[in-house]
Amino acid sequence: MRRLATWCLVLFTIVACGKGAPTSTPSTPAATASSGPPVPVTATPTPTPAGTTAVKIYLFVGERLVPVQREVPYTLAVGRAAIEQTIAGPSPAERSAFPGLSTNIPAGTLLLGLEIGDGLATVDLSRNFESGGGSASMFARLAQVVFALTQFPTVDRVAFELDGLPVTVFSGEGIVLDRPSVRADFESFLPAIFVDGPAYGATLDNPVRITGVANVFEATFLVEIRDALGQTLVQRQVMASCGTGCWGTFDVTIPYSVGSVQQGSLHVYDLSPRDGSIENLSSYPVLLVP
Repeated sequence: MRRLATWCLVLFTIVACGKGAPTSTPSTPAATASSGPPVPVTATPTPTPAGTTAVKIYLFVGERLVPVQREVPYTLAVGRAAIEQTIAGPSPAERSAFPGLSTNIPAGTLLLGLEIGDGLATVDLSRNFESGGGSASMFARLAQVVFALTQFPTVDRVAFELDGLPVTVFSGEGIVLDRPSVRADFESFLPAIFVDGPAYGATLDNPVRITGVANVFEATFLVEIRDALGQTLVQRQVMASCGTGCWGTFDVTIPYSVGSVQQGSLHVYDLSPRDGSIENLSSYPVLLVP
């Protein structure tokens, strides 16, 4: 049987359309969070239409997790809403977009119950949740649920039940769940620069607060916001609280300027210490506002 702490997933670089490495010298804002493994970082909520609630779900671009915004009818049961939307997965448009989104949660999975107390979320899912797929898919679907629930400050760990029964060994792959799961158990699913907010497809505040975790050379990387034509509106160098073999958090606020509401994109990457080429590039669409 496999334990979460010993399993490792090979990550692949996400390459998105856009311009090459910047030529200007960016400024360097200070990091504001502590070092350590990935932990939830709360970003400024994205405005939503009246009568709705915004939650994040976590889907995949290739082999990497990415937060995706969902708007649901107004509810105080945000944990339940996040899991229901996670189970629903990407829309047809999101699946066919570039970069496209995918899920590892089997169709037909049902949320049977959710209890939260003392930082622990206990989620009860139908037995179908463990059907199909190999070990990589099993770990990936666990990660999606854990990240969805730990986005909330009241949750830092997740216990699983299937059809009302506690899970200690998950699926025929023999994945041992002998303790509640935390985000750090699934850090191999994260890109080297993981933006946890804003989410894929979100409407950006202006200025926009960008939060997440990174594990890159000397803890330094670049953020770019580009307009509908792919032109760089702003470029900023960011330093995480740790790097070069350890995960550090980052939390920066960046203003940008556009003349009208338009589709744009958010890009994060670092530069190779060997030859200055772009490495660890991740990007996804966002909506820009003046």
